[in-house]
Amino acid sequence: MFSLTAISIALSTALIGIVVGWTLRNLSEQKRIDSAARTAERILADAEKEAETLRKEKLLEARSEQLELRSKFETEAEDRRKKIETRERQQAEKEHSIKHRQDDLERATRDLQSENDRLVNRSQEIQKQSEQLDRQLLEANQQLERIARMTADEALEQLKRNLTEQARQDTAEQINVMREQAKLTSNREAKEIVIQAIQRSAAEHSVETTVSVVNLPNDEIKGRIIGREGRNIRAFENATGIEIIVDDTPETVVLSGFDPFRREIARLSLESLMADGRIHPGRIEEVVTKVDKELNEQVIQIGEQACLDVGVHGLHPELIKLLGKLRYRTSYGQNVLQHSIEVAYLAGLMAAELAMDGKIAKRAGLLHDIGKAIDRYTEGTHTSIGVDLAKKYREGKIVLNAIAAHHEDVEATTPISVLVQAADAISGSRPGARRETLEGYIKRLESLEEVATSFSGVSKTFAIQAGREIRVMVESEKVDDGASQILASEIARKIHEEMEYPGQIKVTVIREFRAVDFAK
Repeated sequence: MFSLTAISIALSTALIGIVVGWTLRNLSEQKRIDSAARTAERILADAEKEAETLRKEKLLEARSEQLELRSKFETEAEDRRKKIETRERQQAEKEHSIKHRQDDLERATRDLQSENDRLVNRSQEIQKQSEQLDRQLLEANQQLERIARMTADEALEQLKRNLTEQARQDTAEQINVMREQAKLTSNREAKEIVIQAIQRSAAEHSVETTVSVVNLPNDEIKGRIIGREGRNIRAFENATGIEIIVDDTPETVVLSGFDPFRREIARLSLESLMADGRIHPGRIEEVVTKVDKELNEQVIQIGEQACLDVGVHGLHPELIKLLGKLRYRTSYGQNVLQHSIEVAYLAGLMAAELAMDGKIAKRAGLLHDIGKAIDRYTEGTHTSIGVDLAKKYREGKIVLNAIAAHHEDVEATTPISVLVQAADAISGSRPGARRETLEGYIKRLESLEEVATSFSGVSKTFAIQAGREIRVMVESEKVDDGASQILASEIARKIHEEMEYPGQIKVTVIREFRAVDFAK
């Protein structure tokens, strides 16, 4: 009995435990399901919030980009509107200016017509008065003839004979007196003035030649100047247009060329290359370009120094630059800048001796050959070019007339112009000042270069070896290899037809193509 009861209780307890366990398990499982559902709902809500945030951000970015594009468009539209308004305003101003000029022209035409009518009326009145005076004079002459019992022609002839004889005697006496005084004073004073001016302006003058000598630190550098298979010396001559003569003379090379400016560029470039130590075609072109720029800046300093030496102030900066360029210009072998300074000194000194304005005389003398600074590149004589330059930079009438008249192309209207003529003649005619043969030689080389430059596609030309060879640089885009040979033949034929020269001239056409890119 006891054992059955115990068994029943145990079974009941076990059954209750099973039921309670199952119930608890179901409750725990339901809690996990509910928790998972809540987590899923939270993740879904967070995802919706994030999606909404992203949507708002994209919408803001799109609106910002739209505003930026609209602002850019409005700015460009505003710029275009301003440009259009500016162009319309300029066009209106031009139309107004043209209208104003047309009104002025019409007004001037009316004034001219009115003045012409007035002159015609005045001429008619004068004609009438002249006719009236002629009648009165005729009547008076007739009355005098009746009184004197002599015709007008007879009376006039008698008066002429009396006055002529008296005037002849008086004039002869006066001429003799003036002639004696002139002989005593004029020649002596003129010579004293000129001699004193020459003595006070005496200076050493170096005559420009066609060669420059460059001293080398040693003979070994000659090989580096020549380069492998002569590539360095060819690159140097092509870049400068100056021939390098490398001979057996120890530690020396000679630069040969008729243009002093190019020769100076070549000399400075070669010295710079030797000091740097890197001598190759690329470096040569770089140094030549740099020296060319620096030398063009130095001409301003040379012009300023010339003005300072002479005592001329207030010149336009462009005139000062042109004066500096005269340092590299010769005329009949005479340096034009030194010649201009000498003429300025002479003219100023003679003006001072004659109690004239020495400052104006110096200014006119210094600028009298200013046209030679650009006459190789501008059509016209150096006097007409100089006058145009002086007018452009507002020089006075006295200076303009002195420039125009210093070769007697126009009449000298002021004493200063006469002094500049005299000073120019003195400076050019003194012993050793000029050499005709050098000037002719330079003109021949210039003409040789001009003939070659006249062909299409030619970029630069250099006459070298004293004019026995001309090197022609062509643009590779316009002239191909086949056309280069034809061009050389055409240049040679034109030189043969148009120029006179001794011996023969070698024409070398050089075409170079360069492909440039950059590694990044």
